[in-house]
Amino acid sequence: MSLQTSIALFGESQKGNFHTGYYCKNLTQLLDFVGEPPSLESQGLLYAVQSLLYQYHVIFFRVREEGFSVQDYLNGLQLLGQQRLPMKLSAICLPGVGNSKIIEATNPICLQHNSLIILTEQDLYDYLTN
Repeated sequence: MSLQTSIALFGESQKGNFHTGYYCKNLTQLLDFVGEPPSLESQGLLYAVQSLLYQYHVIFFRVREEGFSVQDYLNGLQLLGQQRLPMKLSAICLPGVGNSKIIEATNPICLQHNSLIILTEQDLYDYLTN
């Protein structure tokens, strides 16, 4: 039996605890656990919905402000690094993050799970030019 593939995502949401990974297999679970995005600029839940529609499971970490709540990201990454996941972690998606401290903290976890980092073009530009 093969493992289900999952994507870890970080983003803002209306509800849910900080420093907690919410494992979602479908859109209903995602809505029940974390609710809707608090603003139109928030991208984390948009990517979570897209991932679920492409048949990936999602581990969603709520952050206070996408791209800026450094400690929320680092705590979520620490949780990912410490856990033995019962699924294959295909990618870690960090929309809105151009912060080098967060991106560099993602590298060891991606190496551990043989997974990718997903950034937007603007976030990669911010990372490379800072």
